[in-house]
Amino acid sequence: MDRRRQSRVFVDLPVQIWGMDSFSRPFTQPASLRNISGRGATLQCVDARLKPGDVVDVLYEGTKAQFRIVWCGKPGTEMAGEVGIENLSTDVTLWDVDPLRCAASAGQG
Repeated sequence: MDRRRQSRVFVDLPVQIWGMDSFSRPFTQPASLRNISGRGATLQCVDARLKPGDVVDVLYEGTKAQFRIVWCGKPGTEMAGEVGIENLSTDVTLWDVDPLRCAASAGQG
């Protein structure tokens, strides 16, 4: 059973992320969005050592927003390098995809 409160849309969108890692060292790196919802997303290809509660900046097509790390894939598993993030910038829309509309359209095909 899916415990998610919002619909997700699978995407492959390139982003740039930066912030402070778990060792309090600054980092910046390219990553990609794997799926998005109204308030959050899953990043993939993340090399920086992060932990839940950390805050990162995400830049997509010239627009920046801050996100809180919600979960991190465990090293050595198929989810290594994946990070769940929640948007802290409620007044910034980072992507132009409406997950609810996409989910409704997919159900009518």
